[in-house]
Amino acid sequence: MSIITNINKVFDHRIRLGIMSVLVVNENADFKTLKELLGATDGNLASHTKALEKAEYILVEKQFIGRKPNTTYTATKLGQAAFKKHINALEQLIRKT
Repeated sequence: MSIITNINKVFDHRIRLGIMSVLVVNENADFKTLKELLGATDGNLASHTKALEKAEYILVEKQFIGRKPNTTYTATKLGQAAFKKHINALEQLIRKT
């Protein structure tokens, strides 16, 4: 089996890779934190979190804190496993070159 088959297309954008990197090492992160860490626009971050949510790699929790909406993201077990498999494949690919 080729290493390339373990590279996950869902993670091929730097914003999605960044979102998962943050969520795998932290219990969760809110929209504002992800936006600041990744230097993403609201629309860009929203579209990439939707793609990860659709793949069932993250959970999205929306709530209000006072009168302000707050969206929190958490990596699912499936998402963590897929991300680790992807990172391992990238590391193997780098070592072979």
